[in-house]
Amino acid sequence: MAGARMELTGREETLAFLSRTIERTDDKRGLFDAIGASLVVSTQKRFEDETDPEGNPWPASLRALTVGGRTLTDTARLVQSITHEATESSVAVGTNEIHAAIHQMGGAIRAKTSKGLRFRGLGNGGWITKQEVTIPQRAFLGLDQDDEAEIRALSADWLGAEDDGGANAGR
Repeated sequence: MAGARMELTGREETLAFLSRTIERTDDKRGLFDAIGASLVVSTQKRFEDETDPEGNPWPASLRALTVGGRTLTDTARLVQSITHEATESSVAVGTNEIHAAIHQMGGAIRAKTSKGLRFRGLGNGGWITKQEVTIPQRAFLGLDQDDEAEIRALSADWLGAEDDGGANAGR
């Protein structure tokens, strides 16, 4: 995935539970596939809600403010590109859309030549030329509390055990 990708870090309790789960099963790819599918749906819902994984609203795009519509969903190409890849040892959730990273992290886009960046303006339809454009962060990849709870539930279901911190070994 060349555009943007999510790596599970910083959620020690959920990662520890997941680690205990995968140690107790031979067929890990199915679990990671189920987790990935769940995270894709959750990520796509963020586009509907226009919020980041922490629940903060995205800054509205200039297009959404001037002509209406939703931020980051003019063509829906980005939201439709969200996918996952599961292996025996991990799951990756992300997109291959090259512009995804600038939206996920925010930042400045600078012209490579003196001709500048040229794009069609909103409202009047004329062309605009700039040397630099700043894109605000509109994170869509990441885990929220519901995602963490779903990972724990999927893990427990996968083992046929309740989420009890590893006391009941399933398979």
